[in-house]
Amino acid sequence: MDTKTLISEAKARFSHNAAKAILNEKYNNKLLIAEQGGLWKADQSTIAFLSCVMHTQETIVLTDTFNNLVKVNSFQLYCKLLETYNKVMNEWYEELLSLEKVR
Repeated sequence: MDTKTLISEAKARFSHNAAKAILNEKYNNKLLIAEQGGLWKADQSTIAFLSCVMHTQETIVLTDTFNNLVKVNSFQLYCKLLETYNKVMNEWYEELLSLEKVR
């Protein structure tokens, strides 16, 4: 391989990795929602925790992303976080696929 080819491939990889990093930040920010007086991240651990406790506790006190204690309806928060998570992850996946096709 000549130097020009190596440089162009390195630039393409850098651009691709930069684009993935931008997507990561963009969609991680979309996972944040304000609900029931707190700011929550619709992530797997919060959704899993709520899915375990919502059957036994209608209301629960949780810490939000700012470490504020908030009393929430566990089922309603679970549904909202799961809906947000599924929507954002599907959008992120589709955009990542289109990025991979460009590469």
